[in-house]
Amino acid sequence: MKNTIVTSVVLFLICAVCAVLCASVNYVTAPRIEENIRIANAEALKSVAGDLEIGETVPVTGFSGVEESTDLFKDGKKVGTALLLSGSGYGGSFSIIASYDTKGALMGAKMTVDSETAGLGKKAEESWYMDLFKGMGVDKPFPSAPKDLSADETALVSGATVTFKGVTKALKNGSDYIKEGAK
Repeated sequence: MKNTIVTSVVLFLICAVCAVLCASVNYVTAPRIEENIRIANAEALKSVAGDLEIGETVPVTGFSGVEESTDLFKDGKKVGTALLLSGSGYGGSFSIIASYDTKGALMGAKMTVDSETAGLGKKAEESWYMDLFKGMGVDKPFPSAPKDLSADETALVSGATVTFKGVTKALKNGSDYIKEGAK
């Protein structure tokens, strides 16, 4: 009986120390992680905006999967909107910065935060992957599954169907947001 109590107390103390250490590491690293995410999102915004002028970023509420909106201008005239989108793939949640024209057609997109599987879902981080969706949203609908793409494109994204569907859903949500009047 005494052995069981001693073992329990020792295990409790080990767990308590581990919990304090984990909380301390989180306390120290969380601000740095948030700053790195902010920097990655800012770089992605510049990337998807191309030569367009970037307006003020505002939070979006009440529209699933759309977190922030940034107007894009050319010669002082609004020609599009960049959105911070959230979605879910095989590895969990991810973020995408995507730009759309004023009608809701995708102009460009870049995945900024994800936990997808290396070699499969991680393909979504590459520019060619997001280029598969350029121009979709108005005249050409977003695919519901890889089989909706050409044979060559399907081969490129094979093995990561959950990620593909998550990315497609996030990009479609952004297009729908634009079509419904954004803001």
